[in-house]
Amino acid sequence: MHHLGILPTKAWAALACQFLRLPQVRAVANLPHGQIAQPAQLPQLEPERRKLDFLVKTPKGTRDCSPQQMVLREKIFSTIINCFKRHGAEQLDTPTFELKETLTKKYGEESKLIYDLKDQGGEQLSLRYDLTVPLARYLARNKVKKMKRYQIGKVFRREAPSVVQGRYREFFQCDFDIAGQFDPMIPDAECLKIVCEILSGLQLGDFLIKVNDRRVVDGMLAACGVPDSQLRTIGLSLDKLDKISWENVRCEMVSQKGLAPEVADRVGDYARLCGGVSLVERLLQDPQLAQSKQARAGLEDLNLLFDYLTLLGVFPQVSFDLSLARGLDYYTGVIYEAVLAQPPAARGEEPLGVGSVAAGGRYDGLVGMFDPKGHRVPCVGLSIGVERILAVVEQRMEESKEKVRTTETQVLVAAAQKSFLRERLKLIAELWDAGIKAELVYKDNPKLLPQLQHCEATGIPLVVIVGERELKDGVVKLRKVASREEVDIRRDAVVAEIQRRIAEA
Repeated sequence: MHHLGILPTKAWAALACQFLRLPQVRAVANLPHGQIAQPAQLPQLEPERRKLDFLVKTPKGTRDCSPQQMVLREKIFSTIINCFKRHGAEQLDTPTFELKETLTKKYGEESKLIYDLKDQGGEQLSLRYDLTVPLARYLARNKVKKMKRYQIGKVFRREAPSVVQGRYREFFQCDFDIAGQFDPMIPDAECLKIVCEILSGLQLGDFLIKVNDRRVVDGMLAACGVPDSQLRTIGLSLDKLDKISWENVRCEMVSQKGLAPEVADRVGDYARLCGGVSLVERLLQDPQLAQSKQARAGLEDLNLLFDYLTLLGVFPQVSFDLSLARGLDYYTGVIYEAVLAQPPAARGEEPLGVGSVAAGGRYDGLVGMFDPKGHRVPCVGLSIGVERILAVVEQRMEESKEKVRTTETQVLVAAAQKSFLRERLKLIAELWDAGIKAELVYKDNPKLLPQLQHCEATGIPLVVIVGERELKDGVVKLRKVASREEVDIRRDAVVAEIQRRIAEA
């Protein structure tokens, strides 16, 4: 075995510096007499001259939400959740990403918009595209046969974003679903009632819920001569009629998808029909559609649905629209989509066209795709498009110049003179402990005027002021910011008085 010999002092110093990564100190013996050894100077970074090698921005199709936007979002969520709970739903949460095989072959042509994740642990994963497929997986895995659930969460779609229309690659969905075997059209009617309640509660103006049935769509297309292999892709073209003209839709069907021109013309004759119960009855007598059992079954269910919607008081907001097809593969029955009426353009601006703000339908076969024995659990549900609703609300607030409070502070604890920080801290602790939302300025000796100006700027309604006179008299001064009215309150009664005023506000 080799033994370490005794190293010279300078060698030990160099070795220690190497291990500790310290700047080496020049040996004192080599310095002039009386000069103290100094560590070697390291180069200093100059942050103001440093250039970033990347662009500081959010990824395409995403955005930051400011405090003002978060206040609006929270109000929208509150309205939606209260409605879901009013209808007896229980909350569910599922992972943000799923096994890739869970999501594949569930969305048809939309599957190309799924975000795949790099394999880092032996599993092929993808970000969830919606909240419906994860729900179906949950029901099948846990053998749940009946459930009324709601869920709010982010979903991800690799599509071309449009900030103006409130369309992003990362966005929230608010879903409500009813799973289980029930008599026809009762759960479906409740879902449409919920859509009406939410859109009315959000005060978005006039809206229309377009309703159709996937069986009617497929039966209509088949009766017009569309081959079975093209039913879904022609349905996707048909679904664009709310965005582009029939001439452009027909061109896509014929030129891009190879549909015979005469077949496309027959499809157009049906697709441009819309109405209510009378249209359903008319189509039930149509000789072409009468040949399709699935189309007839769909029309009969729609007839029953419209009857229930009349009883629920929402039928005036509903229109039977044969152009509605909904592109997702998993829909099997009733489908619907809510759109806002286009408001007149303000000050010559273009009206905000956000497309549908809610959509949904029946998907009776999706749960069975995850069950080893293929057991079916019929489901129907809806999804509220929060980002698109938020875009509308933001535009209206911008036009009205309405300000949004970003905090809920009820009281500011202020001081009238110097050296009152301790009194302010004791008082604000009492307010916090009583559940009162309170703030104080983070300065030892703040001036009173800036404190009052802070309240006016942020909308804080009350100010509690402590000072030499107040401390001597055993009171505090309570100021109402809006009217600037001031009154003395006994120090031991200030919490109760503030609680009383908050309750009356």
